[in-house]
Amino acid sequence: MAETAKTNAMRILEREGIAHTVHLYDPDQGIDGASVARQLGQDPQAVFKTLVTQGKSRAYYVFVIPVCATLNLKRAAAACGEKAVEMIPQKALLPTTGYVHGGCSPVGMKKAFPTFIDETAQLFDAVCVSAGRIGAQVELAPDALCRAAHAQYAALTD
Repeated sequence: MAETAKTNAMRILEREGIAHTVHLYDPDQGIDGASVARQLGQDPQAVFKTLVTQGKSRAYYVFVIPVCATLNLKRAAAACGEKAVEMIPQKALLPTTGYVHGGCSPVGMKKAFPTFIDETAQLFDAVCVSAGRIGAQVELAPDALCRAAHAQYAALTD
């Protein structure tokens, strides 16, 4: 596959001196998390998706969980101190984050939102997240992802 142009997420990782590897995949083979993990030859438990929610306070929150897992909304709300959170509509993703559905990275959003990474990320030496574009993922150490996304770990899935 051809080299991809750098995304905002890639530029931030480079600027911060955070070691990472860019992996490209063919979107025609599927952009769902399980398909991406399979194309990259990665354990699906170590490939994470980025979900954006809005709390009762109207504040936005970002949750990063394994691609085959489901966000537990009660745990997510507890992690960010809200009474409840709900997923934002897909059409709101680009104007809110600067990223499209299927290419949303927890690194380099238009605005800095409180970000939480599922604690299971700590079980791996490296995890993959979107590089900020459909067809590209970045692989990096979980603690490095936490630093780059200004995130904290939390129990977010069942």
